[in-house]
Amino acid sequence: MKGTFEVYNLASIPQCLVLIGGEIMVHPNLSDKSTTAKSPRLLDQVRDKLRVKHYSIRTEQTYLDWIKRYIYFHGKCHPKDLGARDIEAFLTHLAVAGKVSASTQNQAKSALLFLYREVLEIQLPWLDNVTQAKAPKRLPVVLTVGEVQSVLSRLTGTHALIASLLYGGGMRLMEAVRLRVKDVDFARHEIIVREGKGFKDRVTMLPEAVAAALKAHLAKVKALHDEDLAQGYGEVYLPFALDKKYPNAGREWGWQYIFPSKNLSVDPRSGKTRRHHVDEKGVQRAVKQAVRDAELTKPATPHTLRHSFATHLLQSGYDIRTVQELLGHSDVSTTMIYTHVLNKGGKGVVSPLDR
Repeated sequence: MKGTFEVYNLASIPQCLVLIGGEIMVHPNLSDKSTTAKSPRLLDQVRDKLRVKHYSIRTEQTYLDWIKRYIYFHGKCHPKDLGARDIEAFLTHLAVAGKVSASTQNQAKSALLFLYREVLEIQLPWLDNVTQAKAPKRLPVVLTVGEVQSVLSRLTGTHALIASLLYGGGMRLMEAVRLRVKDVDFARHEIIVREGKGFKDRVTMLPEAVAAALKAHLAKVKALHDEDLAQGYGEVYLPFALDKKYPNAGREWGWQYIFPSKNLSVDPRSGKTRRHHVDEKGVQRAVKQAVRDAELTKPATPHTLRHSFATHLLQSGYDIRTVQELLGHSDVSTTMIYTHVLNKGGKGVVSPLDR
C-alpha cells in the first residue's frame, strides 16, 4: 500500500483518524477485510457543507483550521466520539495556554458547533450549553477630524482612495476592497455595499471629495481589464454561481473589482486564473504607517475610520437612525456606542470644574 500512515489510538481504530498524504481521514477497520471503500475525508465534508451554505472563502479557511486544531488537540480521535467536556477542554486550553481573546475563542466554538450540527448532524443538548466566552465591552477608538485628515494626507494612490471611502462612507475594510464597478453611482453620489456583515445590502454616500480621483482610478482599471481580455483573461469571481447562469458576466466591465490586485492568481475554489481584489493587509500596513508618521498615540486602524465617520456625523447633528442605516447596524443600540464622544464628557454631563 502506497503512502505514509501515522496511526494514533490503535485500540479504537474504527473511530480514530489517520494522516494520509497530509489529509485527515477516517481510518478503515483494518481487521475487516471486506471493507474496501474509503470513508469520505472529514475536512472535505466540512468544506462541501460550507460551500453549500454559501460561507465565504475566509470563513471556510478559518473553520477548517479550527477543526484541524481541535482534532490534533485530542490525539486525532474522531469528533463524533468527543463531547461537551472535550470542547470545553479545547476552548479552555485556548484561553489559558493560548491566551486568545474572547472573540477568537468564540470563533473556535462556532467552527466546532458547525462541525457537529451541520456536518456530523449530531443534535445533542450539550451543544447549547458550551460556555460562551464573554467579550469585554470596549469603547471604539475615534480620531478627531484633524487627526483623520493628518492620516489621509500621508496616504497615496489606491490606499488613499480606500481609506477615504472608509471615512467618507463608513464602510468596513472588506466591504471597500470588494466593491464592484457597478456598485458606484456617480450621478446619485451613492455606493451600494453588497453582502455586508450579515449578508445585508445597504446604500451609503459617495463623497464628492473623492469622486474625481475615483473616476481617474477607474480609467486605469479599465485599461488593465482590457489588457487582461486581450490576453485571454479578464474574468472575475462571481458569487452564488452567477457565472453558470450568466457565463459572460464575469468578463463584463461592471462586475470587475474597483480595486483589483496587481497580479493574476488562481482561484482556490474553481482553479481558474483571475484577477482578485487588492489584499486588505496592504491597506492595513499603509494606514498603520500613516498613523506613525502623523505621530498619533491612538491605536488607529482602517476600522477606526469607520468609527470616526459615525461619531463625526452625530457631532454634526445627524439623527442616530440615519447613522444606523448608513453603518448597516441591525440594532440602534449598536450605534449608540458612538454617543460617548460628543464633546460633553461622560454621559453628557458637564464637569463641575467647567462651571
